[in-house]
Amino acid sequence: MKYQRYLLKEELEIRKLITFYYKELPRHYDSPGEKHDFWELVYVDTGEIEIVTGSGTFQLGQGEIVFYKPNEFHGGKALRGTAPNLIIITFECFAPCMEFFSGNSFRLRDEERFILTKLVKEGKSSFDPPIHSPAMQYPFRRLDAPFGSDQLIRNYLEILLIELIRYGETAHRTTTVSTTANEQNAQELAEQVIQYMTRHLSDTISIDQLCARFAISRTKLKTIVKAKTNMGVREFFNQLKIEQAKLSIREDRKSFSEIAEMLGYCSVHHFSRQFKNTTGMTPTEYTRSVKARSEQQR
Repeated sequence: MKYQRYLLKEELEIRKLITFYYKELPRHYDSPGEKHDFWELVYVDTGEIEIVTGSGTFQLGQGEIVFYKPNEFHGGKALRGTAPNLIIITFECFAPCMEFFSGNSFRLRDEERFILTKLVKEGKSSFDPPIHSPAMQYPFRRLDAPFGSDQLIRNYLEILLIELIRYGETAHRTTTVSTTANEQNAQELAEQVIQYMTRHLSDTISIDQLCARFAISRTKLKTIVKAKTNMGVREFFNQLKIEQAKLSIREDRKSFSEIAEMLGYCSVHHFSRQFKNTTGMTPTEYTRSVKARSEQQR
């Protein structure tokens, strides 16, 4: 028996990346502007930036993404003293549907942020140096990169673009609701736990304290935090502290001793040790890398 084959249609395809960065920038970040013959997307992970293009000036906040079409002039700077974290990806794509992104910016929904998170995770594990390293200039595949990493990066990026086009074409659709009330409640509870930890970075918070505060078991606490962050409770709380420390360093308003005290470390030495264990750099090395990266943008 002869079986018929169904040819899968491709609306868009991406086969070439030019750059892929996760950039942690200082509060005085200011790019003079550039243009190039390929697409660029910029996502604001934290902070605020002002975007300048050939068609005007506008502002982007956390959770927003903008696209620059080929040969479009663009530049940007940090706003209101924030030290922005940006995801920047440049790529070739010649599909006619890409015109949808010309002059458009978007606030990503949860499903799109999830795709972007997976994309960044692959970028961190696939390239040498990784995308969040100050030394990253152009993607170069690691010898020990995970199986299929290039294909996943391509697929996640294509899926993100397709989701955004679909959302744009159905702008009046309602936000997707969880399939069960339990899933929704677990997500809301995880958000509350994360918000509580974020507000108490100077404290020493134990798992038992969190369980008592939110009247849940240790197993449930660990499960909902793991599902939301892909980390353990202690690991995630330490990550929050270090991210706040990095932000304070980039804002250049506190000494290392003041940052250590603000985040509840018993000493500046303990803070420095935890910082290096998490980031691979000492606070001093991180400060130098931020300054060097800032100079590269000028």
